[in-house]
Amino acid sequence: RYRNLGIAEQNIAGCAAGLALEGFIPFYSTYGVFAVGRALDQIRTSICNMNLPVKIGGAHGGTSVGPDGGTHQALEDIAQTRSLPNMTVLVPADAGQTREAVLASLDIPGPVFLRFGRNPVPTVYRETVPVAAGRGNLLREGKDLLIVACGAMVAHALEAAVMLARRGVSASVIDMVSVKPLDGGLILKAAGSAVGVVTAEDHQTAGGLGGAVAEFLAENLPRPMRILGVPGRFGESGTPEELRGLFGLTPEGIASAAIDLAGRRG
Repeated sequence: RYRNLGIAEQNIAGCAAGLALEGFIPFYSTYGVFAVGRALDQIRTSICNMNLPVKIGGAHGGTSVGPDGGTHQALEDIAQTRSLPNMTVLVPADAGQTREAVLASLDIPGPVFLRFGRNPVPTVYRETVPVAAGRGNLLREGKDLLIVACGAMVAHALEAAVMLARRGVSASVIDMVSVKPLDGGLILKAAGSAVGVVTAEDHQTAGGLGGAVAEFLAENLPRPMRILGVPGRFGESGTPEELRGLFGLTPEGIASAAIDLAGRRG
């Protein structure tokens, strides 16, 4: 069944918690900046504190909502949800993986945040690959560097790896669709021979995928890092392509960061 609760995100989260207490598995979805930011107290207290199976669809994530401007660009939603106990955070890379993430969320106990954008993105997965909490996907193997990306940045990371190969740098690429819990085993395996790690996300550099990877590596396998994202500022109006160019969230930007990192280690 479908209900339209209007522009009332705190009420939506509270109603979803009530439905979950009655045995339902509710999904609610709207702009990510409002689905999470405006209802953070209700998500924290009414959903996560009771570990309820509410699934939250954060649409229009990151710069994908471009022309709507900084007020509507969800650039903090991964950090907000990742910090909450009991919350699983999934950030799919393309349309097919989004479908698989939604289906997977039904079997994940407790709350799940699903982040997706507005504009079309390149197809990363030509075949169906199931999504699971705590599991990422190694899309390309390399020996010199590791690139870890999520969401729309996965396609860019793969392009960057091709650019790096032309310059004699071999880079692994991980699609970390499960930002929380993180696939630590996959990171350890791929980062074992790498001189450094680059992360790329359409999100603030603080508290998102880069923070999660840095926290894990600091305790388990310290490596020099470059965290690519929006550098501690609000967005602005422009096309997604213009904004990602501004913030260096392009294949060229990722490749440049990787070359810089490799050069400093060389």
